[in-house]
Amino acid sequence: MPVTKTAKRALRGSVRKLAVNTQILARLDVAVRRAKAAKSADKIISAISLADRAAKKRAIHKNKAARIKSSLSKLLPRKQKGPKAAKAKPKAKKTKKSSK
Repeated sequence: MPVTKTAKRALRGSVRKLAVNTQILARLDVAVRRAKAAKSADKIISAISLADRAAKKRAIHKNKAARIKSSLSKLLPRKQKGPKAAKAKPKAKKTKKSSK
């Protein structure tokens, strides 16, 4: 147990931070498991958002958030390329003629 006044204050703060971080990590863990099970775009996107928030709050390292996001983004459904989805031709740029 802490002895000094500042150590007691630091203990109170770290207990509060532990509670917040535990809640953030639990929500992230559940969201990742549900996203991997369902493989639906909305659940994957919400899990990616929670990973970003956890990294922003420093509950997890930013590289861990990047790994989570990478594994989840591989589960997103890819759009099919059809004749209409083909790359459109770029329009020619209009040049201004100079008069001399």
